[in-house]
Amino acid sequence: MSGAGPARLEGRVAIVTGAGRSLGKAYALALAEAGAAVVVNDLDPETAESTAAEIRAAGGRAEAVVAAVGTAETAQRLVDTALSAFGRLDVLVANAGALRDRVLWKMTDEDFDLVVSSHLRGAFTCGRAAAVAMREQGEGGRIILIGSPAGQFGSFGQTNYAAAKAGLVAMARTWSLELARASITVNTVVPTALSPMTATIPAYAQVYEEYLAGRPIPTGYRRDHALGSPEDVAPLIVWLASEASAGVTGQALGLGGDRLTLYSHPDVLQTLDHEGGWSPDGIDAAWSRDLAAQAQASGPRSARESARGEA
Repeated sequence: MSGAGPARLEGRVAIVTGAGRSLGKAYALALAEAGAAVVVNDLDPETAESTAAEIRAAGGRAEAVVAAVGTAETAQRLVDTALSAFGRLDVLVANAGALRDRVLWKMTDEDFDLVVSSHLRGAFTCGRAAAVAMREQGEGGRIILIGSPAGQFGSFGQTNYAAAKAGLVAMARTWSLELARASITVNTVVPTALSPMTATIPAYAQVYEEYLAGRPIPTGYRRDHALGSPEDVAPLIVWLASEASAGVTGQALGLGGDRLTLYSHPDVLQTLDHEGGWSPDGIDAAWSRDLAAQAQASGPRSARESARGEA
């Protein structure tokens, strides 16, 4: 594993949760290829060790930790493994999470709790443990949370997942403020790639099957839908983990296929003042006269256009 440049990671140590397969595996392999030692976490013992073994076979350093994220104990175990095996911790990629898709009126408490615990609480506990270690180390660090378009726009049938992913973006922005003095950057990556998760979307089921069969991903999907392979997303993870991105924090950046995206922070579209306060009738008039034209639709533009038969 050779090469030089500002995005090289020699001497750095990273934790990647959910790294046994798909996107998480691609992140772990790319970080190792850039020179980092990697703590590979997954719930599945076979896939966790397979990813770690692949890194070692290529000349890198890796340790596998089999555990479900969510608890403080798992988070501390991951950090302790990085410190004991490699002597330091520089990067956390909080990627692990589960899916339990159902419309609101069919979603159970268990469906909601599992997804929120794995994605949101898992990132929180791992991020907290990593931040403590990085602050004590005193040399800065990188925390990368993994979001989703569902958290940016909403997603039919994904109350739990969309809420957790939106929460991760807000959490990253908050941490970017709290950890700035410690030179720890915190960003969210919004990947769009063919994976077992995107395979559950009917519009992408066929192209996912063709991808698994070894066929190239059509240009239209790579460009217009920002859909590529998990490996297409990994360069953004490496860059955010590197010294090259030292001045980048509190951002939500997307990558998929051929498209790199910078997402906006929520912002005020318009304000209206009415002396003495507002009545329901006054709000109704203001909505019709001034605000309705600026109302924003739910869902990503591509999905709305597809529903109208425009894409």
